[in-house]
Amino acid sequence: MTEIAPPIPATSAPLASHGASPLTGRFTTPGDTAISHRALILAALAVGHSSIEGLSETGDVLATAAALRQLGIRIEQRDGAWHVHGLGVGGLLEPQGPLELGQAGAGAPLLIGLVAPYPFATRFTGTSASIGHWLPALREALARIGATVSAAPDGGLPLTLKGPRLPLPLTHVMAAPSEAIKSALLLAGTQIEGTTTIVEPMATGDHTEKLLGDFGGAVSVVSDDAGGATIGVTGLTELQPRRVVVPGDPSAAAYGLVAALIVPGSDLVIENVLVNPLRTGLIDTLLEMGGDIQFLNQREAGGEHVADLRVRSSRLKGIRVGAAHAAAMLDDIPILAVAAAYAQGETVIEGLGALRGQSPDRLAATAAGLAASRVTVAEGEDNLTIGGVGKVEGGGTVLSQGDGSIAMSFLVLGLASHKRVTLDDTSAIETSFPGFVAALTAAGARFEPVKGQKG
Repeated sequence: MTEIAPPIPATSAPLASHGASPLTGRFTTPGDTAISHRALILAALAVGHSSIEGLSETGDVLATAAALRQLGIRIEQRDGAWHVHGLGVGGLLEPQGPLELGQAGAGAPLLIGLVAPYPFATRFTGTSASIGHWLPALREALARIGATVSAAPDGGLPLTLKGPRLPLPLTHVMAAPSEAIKSALLLAGTQIEGTTTIVEPMATGDHTEKLLGDFGGAVSVVSDDAGGATIGVTGLTELQPRRVVVPGDPSAAAYGLVAALIVPGSDLVIENVLVNPLRTGLIDTLLEMGGDIQFLNQREAGGEHVADLRVRSSRLKGIRVGAAHAAAMLDDIPILAVAAAYAQGETVIEGLGALRGQSPDRLAATAAGLAASRVTVAEGEDNLTIGGVGKVEGGGTVLSQGDGSIAMSFLVLGLASHKRVTLDDTSAIETSFPGFVAALTAAGARFEPVKGQKG
């Protein structure tokens, strides 16, 4: 990677983007958060010392590491890697205090599933607003292994989980697709004698299965013709310590991808990106829009497919994105909307109702940011229509609403706009993608603090 300019301090001050030079060189993304959570947890269940390189250091992942320390796991950071000294399957210790999850979304169900088979009470605290979406279904499934979950009156945190004295394996048919619930049950089943079987009608992210197998777990996956899968795990199989190299987060790579597509003259390489087929929805869509994206140095790491991506500026075209395809890339909708704003022709994205339940309402926040930047946009109840004309006027101020995806997406939008785009608050960026501004600045982007305003 080329030399990085001094980073702009991570404060809440407004920041503007405008007039980027062609983006060139190499762009490195943080480690994938989903794999980072799982690598820490499975290393804790292995017997002995595992090392993890490229671990995402977002607040969500650090909360998982802190929780594992509470459960008796020694975790150290040195020599450019995280070192986890696992206690083996079933070897976790009763915590002496609550497991503080902060704003953790992805880590919470994994940790709940992890401790569910243990015959002690565990209290979880934090401020996660997403827990209510999956906790009822997970609580019902865990009741069948003998665990009970008592949540706060509003159905969220804090909650207390009490494990059974003799946990039972289960066969669970998923009522709706949920990687969070599936992964939680797999982590529980790994520590229960017998075979736990999970049947999902529609395949979801398979990082837990892949990494569990890489650690030596007895896991099997049988896909069916209808697009679903049956996953089985034989519990109490000893896991072996590993050296894990976490690939780059494809959602973080998306900002570099779209930036290079829209800034004229760009030719950028984004290194070490996870290209698991269940996580490449945005890349597939950008290719369909006419994006010049090449997969270089393709390889396998930890059971996952990884590649470097070479992306060059392109003339994009508007397309229709159906609900099923959109569902596979909900986290990437704001940056997809930025690409659509620079496309020639109308882009319609359907099936976005789930964004309404996020905090903030990410569908409304995306539409508002586009409108503030003089992009023609129509916001439906569960869809977004963007009238692209091949260029963006800009000139407005976008409200991030504390959402890192919104903040980074609209700073990318301003890199090629006619007038600068101002973001009201930068504080969410470092939480979501530490080093985002510095990484794009090194590639040729221009960001500047906005004087005379307060975030």
